[in-house]
Amino acid sequence: MKEILEHLYQHKTLSREEARQIIVDIASGKFNHNQIASFLTVFIMRNITLDELEGFRKGLLSLCNNIDLTAYNPMDLCGTGGDGKNTFNISTLTSFVVAGAGIPVAKHGNYGVSSVSGSSNVLEHLGVEFQTDESKITTQLKEANICFLHAPLFHPAMRNVAPVRKELGVKTFFNMLGPLVNPAHPKVQMVGVFNLELARTYKYLFQEESVQYSIVHALDGFDEVTLTGECKLINNRGESLINAGSFKVPKVSYNELHGGDTVAEAAEIFTNILNGKGTEAQNNVVLANAALAIQTYRPELGLHEAFETARESLLGLRAKRMFQILKETK
Repeated sequence: MKEILEHLYQHKTLSREEARQIIVDIASGKFNHNQIASFLTVFIMRNITLDELEGFRKGLLSLCNNIDLTAYNPMDLCGTGGDGKNTFNISTLTSFVVAGAGIPVAKHGNYGVSSVSGSSNVLEHLGVEFQTDESKITTQLKEANICFLHAPLFHPAMRNVAPVRKELGVKTFFNMLGPLVNPAHPKVQMVGVFNLELARTYKYLFQEESVQYSIVHALDGFDEVTLTGECKLINNRGESLINAGSFKVPKVSYNELHGGDTVAEAAEIFTNILNGKGTEAQNNVVLANAALAIQTYRPELGLHEAFETARESLLGLRAKRMFQILKETK
């Protein structure tokens, strides 16, 4: 690791193969926590290159416990996190709304690192048991139209990195990798990213793999559609700017998106919204994200039609029913 760090400290970059090998070596326990922390810090101080990201991704996928869900053609809805905004669990709620709208979802998620509560935190708190058995996961998809793939169970090689990320408490390149290493390898994805440069990188990767995709980045810094201002949308059809007016709903203020200060508070917010008791702002943000996800999977739908489909799922409590079925399927 000393040679690698000296190379990087000279403002040099890694080749795709070098990046892949480093991930494999980290996973094998070749480096201690201090060395891993120093390595991660390099990429906090500068932007990651496409070759580096692809190499890290290739290394992580080579060590992953893959799962075959191609018969269901599920989509993933996953944000990079790392925007430091501590919003409520928008993408997780969106996943259940999309499932309630009849679209299969293989949601990839993890514990929060730079936020109070990640998707895994809130679902675990609410009694969801994380599964790895393929038959149980396919049963979840059949009955609930959604399964949850808890990242640490499918990427056991990253056990050496998890405590370092937690101690650092800030976004690292593993945030960037999260949506790219879903063990089900979905061919439809909606991804939220924390900056525009990463959005461009994702666009290139998805185009190379013929993924049906939508990438969103709110220009005021969020890794999801928040209705607080303009949001960049990049998909197979091109690029555009969207805002609250695009969905014909009122603009939202930042303080209306607060995710709570504990996992318990985050879970309470999550439950209230799922029970149809969210505020207008909370509901509209979830519905806007769900509308884009539904349109990603069903591009023939107009945005307003997709929004109304999402509304029926959330306020008709179909999303809640999908959550209950997922929780009960063990």
